[in-house]
Amino acid sequence: MDKQNISVGLDIGTTKIVAMIGRKNDYGKVEILGLGKAKSMGVHRGVVNNITQTIQSIQQAVQEAEAAASEKIEDVTVGIAGQHIRSLQHSDYITRPNSDIVIDEDDIDRLINQVHKLVMLPGEEIIHVLPQEFKIDGQAEIKEPIGMYGGRLEANFHVVVGQVSSIRNVGRCIKSAGLTLEGITLEPLASANAVLSREEKEAGVALIDIGGGTTDLAVFKDGIIRHTAVIPFGGNVITEDIKEGCSIIEKQAELLKVKFGSAWPGENKDNEIVSIPGLRGREPKEITLKNLSKIIHARVVEIIEQVYVEIKNYGHEEQKKKLIGGIVLTGGGSQLKHLKQLVEYITGMDTRIGYPNEHLAGDSDEDIASPLFATAVGLVMDGLKRQERKKVEAIEEEMIAAVEEEQIQEPEMDVVIEEPKKERRSFLDKLTERVKDFLDNAE
Repeated sequence: MDKQNISVGLDIGTTKIVAMIGRKNDYGKVEILGLGKAKSMGVHRGVVNNITQTIQSIQQAVQEAEAAASEKIEDVTVGIAGQHIRSLQHSDYITRPNSDIVIDEDDIDRLINQVHKLVMLPGEEIIHVLPQEFKIDGQAEIKEPIGMYGGRLEANFHVVVGQVSSIRNVGRCIKSAGLTLEGITLEPLASANAVLSREEKEAGVALIDIGGGTTDLAVFKDGIIRHTAVIPFGGNVITEDIKEGCSIIEKQAELLKVKFGSAWPGENKDNEIVSIPGLRGREPKEITLKNLSKIIHARVVEIIEQVYVEIKNYGHEEQKKKLIGGIVLTGGGSQLKHLKQLVEYITGMDTRIGYPNEHLAGDSDEDIASPLFATAVGLVMDGLKRQERKKVEAIEEEMIAAVEEEQIQEPEMDVVIEEPKKERRSFLDKLTERVKDFLDNAE
């Protein structure tokens, strides 16, 4: 099989680590060849806190995926999230020396590089700079300034900030697990690519990815990402509350949540009781489902309210910024019964559960199309996109080399080269390179 067309997504989560191998089929859909998952031991709230355990979990997940796909995994696209990620809005401008020349990519790069000089807190670094709208000589709401004339180029930016040491630790784990870091992607972006449609991103939508340790939020409007946030609570705190509230062990609390848990206490009758076996011959415990729902409800309301504060921070209540597409819930936590109804009740916004099946080949396993694997599917898609971009760049370089040797006539070459130039190298590509360089030099 052609190694070039295969991509591997590695989702390093708080509760599980997933390795997913996929490729594009003839219809442009993603075909999943193998899936491996392992219990995540060394990660807390999306941040690596035990390198050795994380490496073991990565290796276990990778081996399982390799066995399922009969493929050897070498390069992986990894997702970064965790409580250290935050975002801010920033405006900046440059004055161009000659306004008679049209604006080109160099001008935009110069403007973006200027944003990178923002002073951050110690240990923090800018991960992602996303231009929102541009302004040329005071003319606002310009989506694509390339090719226009103007002296002063301004833009509003969505800046994502994170602790670079946390990202390097992830890189270290991957390298020590015998893998090569092919690309880094922000997990809310990966999940969004897997479960949101283009129409939803245009209309305005908030993606809420409820994981084990964190809840990620990504807000889109007019096809552009407008706001990101990571809330340091997820499914694990609900399990912890059940454990404390019912005085049972964690394993039993998790099972109770998954099997009988509901986010809406009114659904359960008072006489519905579940019996939990006692430890080492002790008396079994009887727990009413109403009580269980009350515990879950209290914590879920807290998580949703925090997310809703972030959606308001983006400006959802302004008419111009209204999210017509409402909310899409994904991640393992989104499978909780009656969660959709509770979210609609708290926020008053239309809500649906996001499944990553839109981009998957028709014969995909039902388990893979679960919200649980949305991030992993998104990472595989991101890896495939990155490979396509590399192919285009390689063709471009060959064309340039051929022209220099005067094997092709100049006009033809222009047509071919102009096309792919639209895709600007993302800052995540540059971040990947920086992390790779750091790991190579830090031995």
